[in-house]
Amino acid sequence: MAKVMIVDDSPTEVHVLQTMLTKNGHEVVVATSGEEGVEMAKAEMPDLILMDVVMPGMNGFQATRQISKNAETSAIPVIMVTTKDQETDKVWAMRQGAKDYIVKPVQEKALVEHVNMVLSA
Repeated sequence: MAKVMIVDDSPTEVHVLQTMLTKNGHEVVVATSGEEGVEMAKAEMPDLILMDVVMPGMNGFQATRQISKNAETSAIPVIMVTTKDQETDKVWAMRQGAKDYIVKPVQEKALVEHVNMVLSA
């Protein structure tokens, strides 16, 4: 299956997402900040990134923009996974280079569908 990087500063969210992904056969690596996510994207070259938006320091929009604009990491699809449920947030995420957008709390079936859809695109 795929190597998926979770970028989220909440240990609870990381645990929930990691459990869902590993149960469905994916390998998971974790970054706990936007800055770490950008660095780890280059080092790990995951097949997909699940990016939180609200984090201290560099937020998920900024990290996604850096990942999608960098020649080394621009091919890695990013799915925003966030509590921000406004249409403007979704539009802004796509403008930063995100391929998909999921609102928390995430249901396992929906997460797996989104991940598979983006990976097969």
